[in-house]
Amino acid sequence: MRVLFIIYLFLISYSANAQVKLLKLDELDQRLANGKDTTYVINFWATWCSPCVAELPNFEKLRLANLKKPVKVLLVSLDFKSKLQKSVIPFVANNKINGEVFLLNEPDQQGYIERVDKKWSGAIPATLFVNKKTRRFYEKEFTETELTNTLLNFK
Repeated sequence: MRVLFIIYLFLISYSANAQVKLLKLDELDQRLANGKDTTYVINFWATWCSPCVAELPNFEKLRLANLKKPVKVLLVSLDFKSKLQKSVIPFVANNKINGEVFLLNEPDQQGYIERVDKKWSGAIPATLFVNKKTRRFYEKEFTETELTNTLLNFK
């Protein structure tokens, strides 16, 4: 019984430190529509993707550099929903990712790929820059400099 209690406290501490929410594309679309003057940088990644993991600190730096600007960085994990508690939340906590992290909760992989961008092959990492006027999709790994410059040149 004591072991279960300790495990329970451990999971609560992960949840408190690493908030990962399930996200449907309709919810993301609604948020983007309500964004007014906000530019969204949406990174699609997974815990098992080495290039994704390598670039995540760049997105955290971008988020921190733009806290007082109308820029929102959203990290959308493409891990299976069943991996939320055992993989994604611990990964986010261990890597001290403090931004908004979601796990995509869509059953049809091909369907969500086409909704995000018709040219997306499904490879990750992938990043969508979007605001009321412009939408640009990149199927690549970003360096810190490339990410910053892409945002600066995004209109």
